[in-house]
Amino acid sequence: GNEYFGRGLYTDAFTYYQKALKCDRETGDRRSLVATLGNLGNVCAVSGRREQAQQYYQEVLELQKLLGDERGIGATLANLGNLRTDAGEWERARAYYLEALDLLSAAGDDTSLAVLHANLGLVARETGNLDDALAQYERSLALMRRLDNQAGVADAYRMIGKTHAIRRQYEDAASCALTSLGISRRLCDELRMAGAWYLLAGIREEQGNQVEAAELLERVVAVDRKYRLPKLEENTRRLAALRARLVSHNLLP
Repeated sequence: GNEYFGRGLYTDAFTYYQKALKCDRETGDRRSLVATLGNLGNVCAVSGRREQAQQYYQEVLELQKLLGDERGIGATLANLGNLRTDAGEWERARAYYLEALDLLSAAGDDTSLAVLHANLGLVARETGNLDDALAQYERSLALMRRLDNQAGVADAYRMIGKTHAIRRQYEDAASCALTSLGISRRLCDELRMAGAWYLLAGIREEQGNQVEAAELLERVVAVDRKYRLPKLEENTRRLAALRARLVSHNLLP
């Protein structure tokens, strides 16, 4: 199951996790049940079956409470929050995340806390609380640096930049996007590079530099096409519209 999950073959992973679950229920091994049910929840979550994932995570939560696994409870609450985030249920997501925050802070789990603060930042941003969003992203950034998680640092800078862009603080936003881009380049991480280019393209477009915006968006579309990403069609349309505006204003080189 783990092997198939790692390859992104979620149907096969689900089949083997179900077989493992049957064995675990027969043996009554609670810790094995927690692991297998959690894996089933993860498969359902990544494949869009939120309500089924919720059921698996809830069963995990009850077992973790019986086992007294505070850190595990915190992680499962965070997973439940992620499901509500995916559904756009921001207040329910925030409630799960805050409950997880208490437990993971007490456990000193900086790795999980770094991600959790980023998630709280997203909820705050989507509900219009930009001050709190920036504060949460800054906490995530500090933890990612402490952990020397360079990919996480790049993500945090991109999210901080996006929040500045919403505030129309375009110079601050561009600085964060460029920092994220530099880290992503050093990591040779094309997907994160594309994320930084996408953010920077939007900033340059707002600043009136449509030529640079188009150049950046071309790079994004190339990565979308290479990895067959879901936003390929949307970004291709946006690029075509941007190019059309440049042609109409005789701005193409």
